[in-house]
Amino acid sequence: MTATENALVVFTAKSPETIVLEGGSQAWKLDPARAKKCEWLVCTQNAHNPEPYADGNEPHGSAFLVGRISRISPADNDEGRWKIEFNQYARISQPNVWTGDRNPVRYTNLDALGINLVGAQFQEMSSVVSTPKPAQTTESAGLTIAQAKAGLAKTYGVDVGSIEIVIRG
Repeated sequence: MTATENALVVFTAKSPETIVLEGGSQAWKLDPARAKKCEWLVCTQNAHNPEPYADGNEPHGSAFLVGRISRISPADNDEGRWKIEFNQYARISQPNVWTGDRNPVRYTNLDALGINLVGAQFQEMSSVVSTPKPAQTTESAGLTIAQAKAGLAKTYGVDVGSIEIVIRG
């Protein structure tokens, strides 16, 4: 890694909403040690991907999301691939950032990409992100508030009293 590499750029077909919901961008083949040294994730749009998961609708090749990398972890359902997690993110709109590289992962820096974060409105990642659920063979009867709190407390390693649930209807 050169001293100027502070950004990891990915060419993704997913939408910003999906990326945030999944808790980061995945499932990438990358060098996790090198990726951990980067401060920023820059998501650029692959608008030509025909796969069912491709829900992005930003202009092809544009940078649409920047996240402050917090962790590189194994991808949720793809062994040997990695998830790039971030604790803060901002929506941006920078055309023509993806230069057509063959590899959908690139190590670079924000300056080389022409990305200036002055004035970017960063948001904190929600502490609750969606995780894939195993297929159920029978219909669930639902959860009580107490069951939901207990499950969330166990999942996130916090006291049940720290969980608040709001229902709007």
